[in-house]
Amino acid sequence: MRFRLIAALGLAVALAGGATPGSAQEWPSRAVTLVVPFAAGTTSDVIGRALVEHLGRTFGQSFVIDNRSGAGGNIGAAMVAKAAPDGYTILLATTGQAATNKLMYKDMSYDPQKDLTPIVLIGRSPVIVVARPQLQASTLTELIALAKANPDKITGGFPGNGTLGHITGLLLMARGDIKLGQAQYRGSVPIMTDLLGGHIDVGMDSMAAYVPNVKEGKLKALAIASSKRWSGLPDVPTAAESGLPGFEAAVWYALLAPTGTPPAVVEKLNAATNAFLETDTAKRMFDQLGVLAAGGTPQDLATFTAAEVEKWGPIIKGANISF
Repeated sequence: MRFRLIAALGLAVALAGGATPGSAQEWPSRAVTLVVPFAAGTTSDVIGRALVEHLGRTFGQSFVIDNRSGAGGNIGAAMVAKAAPDGYTILLATTGQAATNKLMYKDMSYDPQKDLTPIVLIGRSPVIVVARPQLQASTLTELIALAKANPDKITGGFPGNGTLGHITGLLLMARGDIKLGQAQYRGSVPIMTDLLGGHIDVGMDSMAAYVPNVKEGKLKALAIASSKRWSGLPDVPTAAESGLPGFEAAVWYALLAPTGTPPAVVEKLNAATNAFLETDTAKRMFDQLGVLAAGGTPQDLATFTAAEVEKWGPIIKGANISF
């Protein structure tokens, strides 16, 4: 009996001092939840579902999607920011939740730079500038000239106040020294409807939803706010090629975790996601969505995020956008 008691005590001490279930060394030992702060069927959701399938195969464990939409994605992001930093709740954020929302929302319950830790930048979906076919401008240069000759007579459609499409429009007005009428919509579909109907002149939004109509000649693509042309629309120039050097804007997708998540877990997720970006599945999906794959280290994402906050901060403040 004494031997058994000593052995049991020894085992207890060993377990207390060693790895516990759910430790970074054993992670993942149970299901991992990837919170997507938007509804099912959105680009974020499509990317998230492809990613969890890859992660599940990589780690031999279940990865599940939890769609938590609302408040510009802040509801889902706040849930992750307040979750236990054990690697079992992670976030697929976009530009807003990871960077720009904190510049606009007065009562955000989390700070992305303090409460969330970067894992990896997944990809960027550049903003596209599109126009109704009848508009007397076929390039961004011509649009700027037309707007200068007709102040307040050119109307731009944006996917909601404070969205990246909207603040990109503000940046274009500042850089091009023009003024556009502003029509705010809830998402891409009503913008396209009014462009096709001739009710507005131009639209600025992440490009995925507009590609089919551009390819069919129903809408004119004036420029892509990217550092390089996109293979899916090779004839559409970049904004820099159109006379606005350095004019870049993209909705981007990033993997984040609660601050305090073990570095070993962050490293595993970073490596697995970078590997996912190299798969044929990811490449085909991104081509269809109009997303440019990114990748890199957690520090790369941190540096990129800081640059985005610095870039958009003055634009948002100047336009007095707040919620």
